[in-house]
Amino acid sequence: GHEIERFTPLERSAHWANAVAFVILAVSGLVMAFGKFVLQPFIGDMLFGWLTYGLKTAHNIAGPLFAVSLAIVFITFVKDNLPQRSDLVWLLKGGGMFDGSHVPSHRFNAGEKVLFWGGVFALGLLVVASGLVLDMVLPFLVYERSSMQIAHMIHAVAALLMLGMFIGHIYMGTIGTEGAYRAMRTGYVDETWAKEHHELWYNDIKANKIPAQRSSQPEGKAANA
Repeated sequence: GHEIERFTPLERSAHWANAVAFVILAVSGLVMAFGKFVLQPFIGDMLFGWLTYGLKTAHNIAGPLFAVSLAIVFITFVKDNLPQRSDLVWLLKGGGMFDGSHVPSHRFNAGEKVLFWGGVFALGLLVVASGLVLDMVLPFLVYERSSMQIAHMIHAVAALLMLGMFIGHIYMGTIGTEGAYRAMRTGYVDETWAKEHHELWYNDIKANKIPAQRSSQPEGKAANA
């Protein structure tokens, strides 16, 4: 029954702001890219035109929110996503997916770190940078047809790759790993869950190397120190 704070309010706010912006961008981007072939034949030209106009506006509004929240997510979580020797063990064992075991890891396992550096940092940087080019907000660039075509292709490919990685992240954060969604919703996990899924992180907490409670303790929460 003892609980450990896994995510602070700031971390959860940054994550959910980025998640909401990403969903808006993903839905609007997919409709603008493939809606002409999937939706327009069924809903007609007029409705499709209004729909894409509204989604394009939403896309342009959510873009800056996504860029800012992505930067905050990176700064907030980069310390705990630095590679460690235990990550190699986790990767060699496939995270225990083949034998059903739970491979010890720190606060984030190697799979989550791959998502962080590949999806959040690398693909996020490409998506945001190419989006700024497409919005023509960088005064030092010359916006020619060829450069805009290149930016469009980079933006589309990077966004689709990011979408694929984040779909996997959503699955693992909800039904794929029991208790993971509660951690991001409330900020807390049971210490048994922490020991089972992130044993090295749990051991550091028990050894008082890192605190079990990093934000002000809310009323009714029994954080295990």
